[in-house]
Amino acid sequence: MKVCVVGSGGREHALAHVLARTAQVVVTPGNPGIPNSVDTDPEQIQADLFVIGPEVPLVDGLADRLRAAGNLVFGPGADGARLEGSKAWMKDLLVAAGVPTAEHESFTEVTAALAFLDRMTPPFVIKTDGLAAGKGVVVTESLAEARNAVEEYLSGHAFGDAGRRLVIEEGLTGPELSVLAICDGKRAVLLAPAQDFKRIQDGDIGPNTGGMGAYSPVPLVTDELLKQVMVEFIEPTLAELTARGIDYRGVLYAGLMLTPQGLKMIEYNVRFGDPECQVVVPRLSSDLAELLAQAAAGNLQTEPEFIEDAVVTVVCAAEGYPLAPRTGDVIRGLSLAESVPGVTVFCAGVTQNPQGEFVTAGGRVLDVTAAGSTLEQARERAYEAVAKISWPGMQYRSDIASEL
Repeated sequence: MKVCVVGSGGREHALAHVLARTAQVVVTPGNPGIPNSVDTDPEQIQADLFVIGPEVPLVDGLADRLRAAGNLVFGPGADGARLEGSKAWMKDLLVAAGVPTAEHESFTEVTAALAFLDRMTPPFVIKTDGLAAGKGVVVTESLAEARNAVEEYLSGHAFGDAGRRLVIEEGLTGPELSVLAICDGKRAVLLAPAQDFKRIQDGDIGPNTGGMGAYSPVPLVTDELLKQVMVEFIEPTLAELTARGIDYRGVLYAGLMLTPQGLKMIEYNVRFGDPECQVVVPRLSSDLAELLAQAAAGNLQTEPEFIEDAVVTVVCAAEGYPLAPRTGDVIRGLSLAESVPGVTVFCAGVTQNPQGEFVTAGGRVLDVTAAGSTLEQARERAYEAVAKISWPGMQYRSDIASEL
């Protein structure tokens, strides 16, 4: 089977790495650190299966265009991708499906949004309605900071048109949990859960990012909890999508919180989480290419199987990330890092200079991923490998998977 992975980050590197166990893989556009990268329009590539990584091409309808040309595609059409493309639409669907979620309202006018904020109690959660590369969220105890975010978003200054409609919701508290479901339009199977770390600094402080690390499995997640996720969250969502005429074939990424009042949905994404993908798919012992092909064909028949080993990913980011990352610095120590047992380095924001050296080309640059017989061993290996990598201003969190 020939599989074309669409995207250019660490998530796509991880998908390609695991798909290559059983399939021939090409990645577009990829990056110089991802084997078999080609800078070719995916609509010009011949493949048995297309796997679309990022949310932007999904929202823009790439899956629809590829399907219209007769291709087998894993990834929702533009209609289903609205789950991520519009948080207000997603929240309305959750309510219609009876899925437990935070109390919320959506706004396009500053005055009404500020009046709603003034009636709330902290923490305050403000989200752009549209796509903001995982960074269009402010969670704060400060009413002044929340009011400022509302004014910045709705003015278009912060995230352009993506922020001109926003969602304000109650601040939920409790451990977060990421669960990825593979859907074929009618039914779904769950992948192993993961825990991710959104904030830039140790102790979960500082600005939100696309994600600074992750680990799998998650000790607090029981089989009973996963059954609850399927019955109370995934299945009602798929049923509501079907009722709206949406044939959803792709990933439903459920961002959940275990609150004192029970499990609640924070939001859905319509693609493999990044960096959650980097810790979940390497743990598969079953055939990822076959699983995704079955889902794309609307005919899921197999259950994914996972190894017992744990996997930890530590993201190495550029100086200035997430606000204004510096690029163009030469990356040292990649081969030394990959010499650590159990370690694979997935390349995210990477390009090459004229001398053929890898240089930084984005905010999140490398995903240092380690497997081990326990989470503790995986964590130790990941940080041993991180210590061998350097470039000016490199930053990473030192507390990924530390409180287990």
